[in-house]
Amino acid sequence: MGRGRLNHIELLPEECGPIVAWAADALQDRDRTQTEIYAEFVQKLQDLDREYRGELDIKIPSFSAFNRYSIKLANLTRRLDETREIATAIAGKFDPAASDNLTLIAAEAIKSLVFEMMTNPHGIDPKGAMALAQALRSATQAQTVSSDRRKKIEAEFRAQAKAAVAAVAEKAGISQDTMDEINRRLGVV
Repeated sequence: MGRGRLNHIELLPEECGPIVAWAADALQDRDRTQTEIYAEFVQKLQDLDREYRGELDIKIPSFSAFNRYSIKLANLTRRLDETREIATAIAGKFDPAASDNLTLIAAEAIKSLVFEMMTNPHGIDPKGAMALAQALRSATQAQTVSSDRRKKIEAEFRAQAKAAVAAVAEKAGISQDTMDEINRRLGVV
C-alpha cells in the first residue's frame, strides 16, 4: 500500500527545497499571516523560475494546496510538541534504575513482536519487517545509552561519596586506613 499521490509542494523541483523550508519556518513562527507567507512564497518561486530561465518545471501551487500543506505541517508540529512534552514529563519521573528497567522491557517487547511476526507467514511485509528491524535497533541502542547513563551516574556518585568521606575524615581526624575501610564498605573504592 503506497502513501498516495504527491502533493503540489512535494512535486516542486529539488531546487525549490530552500523556499519550501523557508515557508515551513515562516508558518511555524506565526509572526505573519498565511496569506502573506503564501504571497512571498509565490514571489520566491517566480524569482527562482526567472533565475533558471524556465529550465525548471516550477508549477506554482495554489493557495488551497499551500493551505493543506500548512495544516499538515501544523498537525505534525503539534504532535511532535505533544510527544516531546510527554517524554519530558515521563523522564522526570524515572530514576536511572527505573529507566533502565523500562528500556529493557520495551526492548524485550519489541523482540517478542519481531519473533511473533516472523513466525506468522502472513503477518509481515518487507516494509513492516524493515520498520520492526529499525525499532529493534533503536531499542538496542537505547539499552546501551541507558546502561552508559547509569554507569556515568554511578561513577559520579562514587566520586562525590569519596570526596564527602575525605572531607569528614579530615575534619574528624580519621586515619587513612579507617577512611579506606569506610570507602570500601560504601562500595566507592
